[in-house]
Amino acid sequence: MSPLPSPTASRPPLRVALAGIGVVGCGVVRLLEANRELIARRAGRAIEIVALSARDRHKDRGVDLSAYRWEDDMGALVTADDVDVVVEMVGGADGPALTLARAALGAGKALVTANKAMIAHHGLDLARLAEARDTPLKYEAAVAGGIPVIKALREGASANQIARVYGILNGTCNYILTLMERERASFADALAAAQAEGYAEADPTFDVDGIDAAHKLSILAALCFGTKLDIGAVTATGIRGLIAADIREAEALGHRVRLIGMAERDETGLYQHVQPCLVPADHPLAYVPGALNAVVAEGNFVGRLFFEGAGAGAGPTASAIVADIIDIARDEYGPAFAMPVDALDRAATADAGARVGKHYVRLVVEDRIGVLAEIATAMRDAGVSIESFIQRGDDADGGVVIALVTHAGPASAIHAALATLSASDHVVGTPMHMPILAL
Repeated sequence: MSPLPSPTASRPPLRVALAGIGVVGCGVVRLLEANRELIARRAGRAIEIVALSARDRHKDRGVDLSAYRWEDDMGALVTADDVDVVVEMVGGADGPALTLARAALGAGKALVTANKAMIAHHGLDLARLAEARDTPLKYEAAVAGGIPVIKALREGASANQIARVYGILNGTCNYILTLMERERASFADALAAAQAEGYAEADPTFDVDGIDAAHKLSILAALCFGTKLDIGAVTATGIRGLIAADIREAEALGHRVRLIGMAERDETGLYQHVQPCLVPADHPLAYVPGALNAVVAEGNFVGRLFFEGAGAGAGPTASAIVADIIDIARDEYGPAFAMPVDALDRAATADAGARVGKHYVRLVVEDRIGVLAEIATAMRDAGVSIESFIQRGDDADGGVVIALVTHAGPASAIHAALATLSASDHVVGTPMHMPILAL
């Protein structure tokens, strides 16, 4: 009896070109080389790198690239007859990355990208191009690194109506908050440690101001709610304003501070916001440490789905990219955002100020008579009801720390009260407020 033929023998190899050979690009090369046979069996065909392109072909990247053709012009990857899939790892919302993506899809080549900014800003246009040419647009690595959350939401939970999606979407911020929590470090010291360990860039703005998380949240919202991407509707507040006392007071209240991206749709529209929040200590997100990411989606039939894992790094990101390539090799792909672009609707932007909930508020004030009365008056005049008021006598930035918790009320009332207090000569620096999430 003749042996059964290999499942990979009947189909030609899938030929892949990589654009951008940095840490992640080298990770893709290593992964495809290390797991070559396993990947071929799972994909039903061999997957071969045929060409590479980056700015400097002579840079020592710590991996042998001599077996692959080098193209100084990325555009040559698109026009090459021996390329089926272009993997974009150049980065940036516009510029060369977007030019390459448009050219690849326009030429009918599959596109795999890890570029969250490009997808958040131009994902709809790219999806239209992909649909017009019936070619895949895949971006698993753009959100939460190695966590297969895009595939899970687009496919595994596709029968569900999602009530809300939220989570820890930036590993740099979570690493900083973990250091502040465990070591009682200041924000500045925790940021410096994150930079020393390679978790934060020399210019950390993209991460600590919530921009990175906002890009990811807009993509998750489009997938979960069937809405058109609208990065302009995502508001973001980062973690720069946090001090050590905020972490301690959160713990005293039975909570932990996390930078949370939250998207929720109701009859008024779509709410999309990134901000530091107090998360109940018994919620799974409170136990996500270090540079890990986590995403929670709540479906009307499946219930709560929780995804946790490495949100960045060469290995996890390469894993997500190669998973997308394997799907393409299997001819398993559909609309980029779970439904055709024309089926996506444009949701109104919900009024964030109308959201009702409890808030934590922290101020640093001068230690003088009448300050507490001034705070209470500002809160009363704005319609904010105070549940608890804490003054521990701690000094910070030349003043005394005052922390309070409000009863449930609209966020707009908190903003109004803090606008009044920010103008006070007795308040030092910018007040901090964080929603206390009821999850």
